[in-house]
Amino acid sequence: MQTHIRSIFTTHLEVVRRLDALVPDIERLARRAADCLTAGGRIFWIGNGGSAADCQHLAAELVGRYQRERGGLASIALTTDSSILTSLGNDFGFEAIFARQVEALCHPGDLLVALSTSGNSANVLAALAPAAALGVYRVGLTGGSGGRLKDETDLCLVVPSDNTARIQEAHILIGHLICDLVETRLVEIGLAGGGR
Repeated sequence: MQTHIRSIFTTHLEVVRRLDALVPDIERLARRAADCLTAGGRIFWIGNGGSAADCQHLAAELVGRYQRERGGLASIALTTDSSILTSLGNDFGFEAIFARQVEALCHPGDLLVALSTSGNSANVLAALAPAAALGVYRVGLTGGSGGRLKDETDLCLVVPSDNTARIQEAHILIGHLICDLVETRLVEIGLAGGGR
C-alpha cells in the first residue's frame, strides 16, 4: 500500500512540474481576472462532479478570502442552485443547465471559467456560445488533448495528464494561484472588494 501511495505522489509531482509550461497562461488569466473585477465584472465558474466542487471552492475563495484581508470579490459558481439546476434539467435538458444561466446572468466584460477534465462535457461546451455572444471572456481548464474546450475558448489551460484525479489536483492548484495573484493585484492597487 505504501508503494502505491508513493507512486501516486510521484505521478502528482510529475504533473505539477509539467505545469511550468502553463505559467505564461496562468499569468495571463490572473491579469484578465483582475482586470474584469476592477472594471466591475464578475467571474463565473461551471463544471460537473469534482469540477463542480472546484468551482464552488474557487468562487468561495474570491468572495470570502484567500490569504489576505480584503473586501469580497464578485465570483459565482453556476453549479450550486439546486432549484435552478433541476428546473433547467427538467424543462430544457441537462445540456442546458449552464447555457441558460449564462444567458440570464452574464454581462459583457464578465469572465467564465469552464472546467472539464476531458474538455468534452456537453453542458459546459453548450455555455460557450451564449457567453461569446454576450461578450464574456471564456477560459477553459482541462487536461489530456484539451478536447473541444481547447478550440472553443479564448484561453485554455490544458493540464499535461490523462488521469482525471491528477488533472483535478492541478486545476485546484491553478485555481489557487489565480486567487492568490488576483487578490495580490487588487490589494496592491487598493481595489480589493466590491463588485457590480
